[in-house]
Amino acid sequence: MAKRMTLMIVAIALFVSVVGFVKVRQVQAAIAQGSSYQPPPDTVTTTIARSDSWQPTLSAIGTVAPVQGVTVSADLPGIVEKITFTSGGHVQAGDILVRLDSRQEEAQLAALESKRDLARLSLDRINGLLAKKVSSQAEYDAAEAQFRQAEANVGEIRATLARKTIRAPFSGVLGIRAVNLGQYLTSGQPIVPLQSKDPIYVNFSVPQQMIHDVPGGAEVRVTVDGSSDVLATGKISAIESVIDETTRNVQVQATFENHHGKLRPGMFVKAEVMIEAGKELIPMPASSILYAPYGDSVFVVEESKRPDGAPFKGVRQQFVKLGGSRGDQVAVLSGIRPGEEIVTSGVFKLRNGSAVQVNNDIKISDDPKPSPEDN
Repeated sequence: MAKRMTLMIVAIALFVSVVGFVKVRQVQAAIAQGSSYQPPPDTVTTTIARSDSWQPTLSAIGTVAPVQGVTVSADLPGIVEKITFTSGGHVQAGDILVRLDSRQEEAQLAALESKRDLARLSLDRINGLLAKKVSSQAEYDAAEAQFRQAEANVGEIRATLARKTIRAPFSGVLGIRAVNLGQYLTSGQPIVPLQSKDPIYVNFSVPQQMIHDVPGGAEVRVTVDGSSDVLATGKISAIESVIDETTRNVQVQATFENHHGKLRPGMFVKAEVMIEAGKELIPMPASSILYAPYGDSVFVVEESKRPDGAPFKGVRQQFVKLGGSRGDQVAVLSGIRPGEEIVTSGVFKLRNGSAVQVNNDIKISDDPKPSPEDN
């Protein structure tokens, strides 16, 4: 019985050993086959890196503001007697806009002028008597004071009459009329907006860390939303001396010629500041950049060799330093050299050393001025 048990255990041990040996050989064969397996190459598009020069710019959102802009209003209360302007018209400094009823002031002026004339005659008469030593100096002084007071009263009513005639304080373009003929105006009531549009300002903000890149007199171009056409070109005329504590931005003001009236006060524009001379860089399609928290990179196509010495076309991941963007392009400041072949699509599926197959039948968009701009 013991002999039979011993033979059975030996047989089982031999069977397990044989099965284990077979499985080990199978695993080794699978590992060898896997190590020699080469995945098929990924199909990508590429472009050749070329050097270019861009004018560095700083973009900001701006608002158009008039050099001079007011809402003309009534200085004194009164009834509108005459309106001498049309809405939207051009006026020159000093042009009459509105006349208020001034009949009462004119009657007061006539009475005060009569009193002044009488005071002048009395002064002349006493002056003659004083020369003959018939009148005293005190009487002459009293007569002179009465004359000066009468003359001052005339000047006061004339000033009131002048304030009843409302004139344009400067040359510009009028807005929409806010009063009607015969309407009673209170003191300070608006009559019509008046804006000086040539030249004109564009105000925009710049982050405090970039204010040193924005020198006074720098060129500024403005465009409107939805169009890449430059409306006007001007220069920085003023930089605010105080930084906004809330936004940490600095207010900048640029002055533009506006002969054709393309810029209107209150208009929303995009301001582009030319901050320095152009730098050499390599523009690449935005799709060629692999963005990552640890650094941005591109894939350079180059000839490589497998462990067995067989050549193949592979990629090398290259970290780069990026600059600004323009349309579909991103500026690469360093990391690649002109003439290198760079992958422009499919970068998300690549890794360092991957085999690739180049197919440029379909070109990637690489336009610095696409239309529409945000396509």
